[in-house]
Amino acid sequence: MPTLSIRIHVAVTIFAALAVSSAALSQPALAPVRPAPARPAAAPQPKPVAVPGQQPAPRPVAASPRGGAACHNGMSFDRFLTELKQKAVAEGVSQRAMAEAAPYLTYDQSIVNRDRGQRVFGQVFTEFSRNRASDGAAKNAQARIRMHQAAFNRAEKEYGVPPAVIAAFWGLESSFGAELGKLHTLPSLVSLAYDCRRSEMFQKETIAALKIVDRGDLTASEMIGSWAGELGQTQFLPTHYFNYAVDYDGDGHRDLLHSAPDVIGSTANYIANGLKWRRGEPWLQEVRAPQNLASSFPWDQADLTIKLPRSKWAQLGVTFADGKPLPNDDLPASMLLPMGRNGPAFLAYANFAAYTEWNNSLIYSTTAGYLATRIAGAAPMRQPAAPVAQLPLNELKELQHLLVRAGFNVGKVDGIMGQLSRTAVKTMQIKYGLPADSWPTAELLARMRGPRAEPAAAAMPQVR
Repeated sequence: MPTLSIRIHVAVTIFAALAVSSAALSQPALAPVRPAPARPAAAPQPKPVAVPGQQPAPRPVAASPRGGAACHNGMSFDRFLTELKQKAVAEGVSQRAMAEAAPYLTYDQSIVNRDRGQRVFGQVFTEFSRNRASDGAAKNAQARIRMHQAAFNRAEKEYGVPPAVIAAFWGLESSFGAELGKLHTLPSLVSLAYDCRRSEMFQKETIAALKIVDRGDLTASEMIGSWAGELGQTQFLPTHYFNYAVDYDGDGHRDLLHSAPDVIGSTANYIANGLKWRRGEPWLQEVRAPQNLASSFPWDQADLTIKLPRSKWAQLGVTFADGKPLPNDDLPASMLLPMGRNGPAFLAYANFAAYTEWNNSLIYSTTAGYLATRIAGAAPMRQPAAPVAQLPLNELKELQHLLVRAGFNVGKVDGIMGQLSRTAVKTMQIKYGLPADSWPTAELLARMRGPRAEPAAAAMPQVR
């Protein structure tokens, strides 16, 4: 789904430890409370036909948590909900919409536990992309583009976003609508709003969901999606749904659950105007770095924060993956090495920022960008000559601890190598005379375990 850097995404929970991600490892659950009733397992398929005078059966009211959340000064959930409803009304939500949503504004401890218990798996980029950006995935997306050619053409004309880019996100997020989630959205949102971890964010998302109901795009009962409150076939958070959804099929509703044209147009609108897509510019291209010059190639320049003209990369010996020369122009690009110098290599352009903003997992964003190139006709990615070793999670955590001991700020020590950790790794690689490609290796870990791994941190950028 489209995301701010702090959003949770189901895909993040299955990505590698090497991700520029803010997802957390397992955390202790809150004290046990009375369990919430099981949620209905109704997945939205064809849009139901409304029956005049007939209201959908509300889900059972979940038990409120015992005690009060610390971040709300001990306020009970019921009192918190009352104040949240008042905020929604103050922002223009009608009493009609509030009444419709009321049966679904219930607390569900299982959602909070799930949010706090996300797990991180050890897939690397080549493994994840092999499963999600395969030949079959590219061909399936191409078939969808042909199936909805008119909507894709209109979206590209109006927003400047190529069909391949839209289709890649559509396929990755929900398998073109086949995997939308099965949980009612409002209980998830309001439960996460009451929890202290990201309360302010989810209060805004809850109010945005109520505005969607009020606008008539979806009924409260139709709001079924992922456990983290994302909606639709490209998994929009409610704020993105409310701000960027468009009615492309002309039925008067912005329906991202059932209408393919609405999905296509809305996704293009968000990419263009929310993520600032640059019309007519590339996003990602596979390249080949001069491996035979590993001792002299400036691997420390391979960083998304460093942009060089393509002419400069060409001077350094970088070519397209098939060996053809890069254009001798000034188009700025970053060298992206998702698995270090021995793995795949890409030039990432300004439009790649749309991918890292959509989902700031490096593995997801690189896979989405790569899949879009395949849909657009690029050749399959060159596979590494030999398997690229990845440190296990416990050793990644150990490396982070050693980096902290050496004076670096790596953010949370969780085995997830975010931008701070990767920058610290690069700095230590330079210190020890290793190729500075930001990929944590057993050799670097061994060096840092040594008795002379004295502090070496310079002023580090305070970003993650």
